[in-house]
Amino acid sequence: MTKISDCFGSLRSNSQCALIPFITAGDPDLETTAKALRVLDQSGADIIELGVPYSDPLADGPTIHAAATRALQKGVQLDDVLAMVKEVSPELQAPIVLFTYYNPILNRGINSFLEQIAQVGAKGLVVPDLPLEEAEILLKPAAELGIEVILLVAPTSPTERIEAIAKQSQGFIYLVSVTGVTGMRTQLQSRVKDLLNQMRDVTDKPIGVGFGISEPEQAKQVKDWGADAVIVGSAIVKRLADGTPSEGLSAIGDFCQSLKLAITE
Repeated sequence: MTKISDCFGSLRSNSQCALIPFITAGDPDLETTAKALRVLDQSGADIIELGVPYSDPLADGPTIHAAATRALQKGVQLDDVLAMVKEVSPELQAPIVLFTYYNPILNRGINSFLEQIAQVGAKGLVVPDLPLEEAEILLKPAAELGIEVILLVAPTSPTERIEAIAKQSQGFIYLVSVTGVTGMRTQLQSRVKDLLNQMRDVTDKPIGVGFGISEPEQAKQVKDWGADAVIVGSAIVKRLADGTPSEGLSAIGDFCQSLKLAITE
């Protein structure tokens, strides 16, 4: 499993856009999550974002929130997720990025948390409620352990803040395509194209666009606007949850392949 920045370096050298699917750990169960990671890895995913279920997910829309609630109701905890990642990560080519909120990190202790996720093979971390002003306390120890902390840029962020976030973010910069929470949408805000151009003026780091991408055509549009990565969450979480686990795994494999095909030149 390669570093996230190395993954983007390889893709950029071949003028390729990265596909980053998101799933929620423990929905419908951890055994299926492990299989889903393998399926996504074999179906075109370049990086995989794995959500740790949390009781108060402020950035999550109804689909991902419901998935996290189901996982929590089955008793899935952080240690269970880490044990599963430790088992599966050696088999994967795509680096795993953990998506979790700041409170569980603080409860465990920043250094302890980072050491544990590094030991199980995670390569990146997204903390949606981590303010830029507090990011340094996480960024430095994470870098020392080989964990790249990816920071988010909101569509309402002024240029000065975008520049500051871009300077601090590791691996890539996560551009949120819409205001509000995650979820499937039929149209993307055209402001994303302008934001991508604006960000190019202040950084040469890779930029991934997420929140609201639910169809291959939207993935292609974001790629054509100049994104280095397309992040798809709710549309995959929904497919995995529909029907039996076997049907869900087949559905996300087919969908992942269609997304990758749409963004491959």
